[in-house]
Amino acid sequence: MARCSGQKLKLLYLLDIFKKHTDKDTFITMEQILALLEKHNIFAERKSIYEDISALKEFGLDIELVRNKGYHLVSRTFETSELKLLVDAVQASKFITEKKSNELIKKLESLTSKNNASELQHSVIMRERIKTMNESVFLTVDKIQLAMGKNKKLSFKYFDWDVRKNKVYKKDGKSYVVSPQALTWDDENYYLLAFDEDAKILKHFRVDKMTALFILEQKRSIDTTVRFDTAEYSKKMFGMYGGVTKKVKLRCNNSLAGVFIDRFGLNSIITPLEDSFEIIVEAAISPVFLSWLMQFGDKITVLSPESVKKDLINLAEKVINSNS
Repeated sequence: MARCSGQKLKLLYLLDIFKKHTDKDTFITMEQILALLEKHNIFAERKSIYEDISALKEFGLDIELVRNKGYHLVSRTFETSELKLLVDAVQASKFITEKKSNELIKKLESLTSKNNASELQHSVIMRERIKTMNESVFLTVDKIQLAMGKNKKLSFKYFDWDVRKNKVYKKDGKSYVVSPQALTWDDENYYLLAFDEDAKILKHFRVDKMTALFILEQKRSIDTTVRFDTAEYSKKMFGMYGGVTKKVKLRCNNSLAGVFIDRFGLNSIITPLEDSFEIIVEAAISPVFLSWLMQFGDKITVLSPESVKKDLINLAEKVINSNS
């Protein structure tokens, strides 16, 4: 067998060739394999390549030889359709900057063959989406996760934007001190759920609006032995607006059954009637939740509690008065 300085790397280059140049519909011949290896200054005999392919198959790679076509890698960790979903999710995410979106999409393309990567690139539709202007958002996420892993509190400054596109810091620029509870995704944004040490309540903070973030030496003031159900909590929130959580009984037109099951899940308590149904939902009562109910017009009636009925009427009156 011919020898060269790169001989020890032959198996790794062969693995890379199968990942980059083949997929379930794209094949490679032995002659092409040898030619690609030669580009890396590796000159091999066919017999050694057969042995290497057998070793890769034994390792777990789904390599197949098809008569009159050649070799190909049949299956991968991610199917092309799955990668397309991930690309769409990256593009849709407002908290990911345009620069980071492009970097992530390039990395996703590396998980498939060159042929499929080209197909992925063709599926990328460059929309004018609103993207966060905070380039350090990923570092913020890493630091939050590190704090939770170490069971430590966080301090940070929190801002919003004014009409002149300037940052306006909350609490007159003073730092928040919180016990981080969880990170959650809602309405295309990343949120930190944390116990505010001053207000003594659980709050939501947009990750891309957090600056001057520091991990403190103090331990979190939450019970870390109890698992926090982020999915269940988020289901009660509307647009991550807080509010007193209440059980609300509604009467809804049958056409809204799918809407409520999609939002509150199959475990919702539903009582079928003739042309309508009654449902009990648990939600944080906020203007966002009330506005969500209002969009369905006379297809929804609030049955209880009375306070929510009054809140809905008051909001409707404010809307009418502001437009009259």
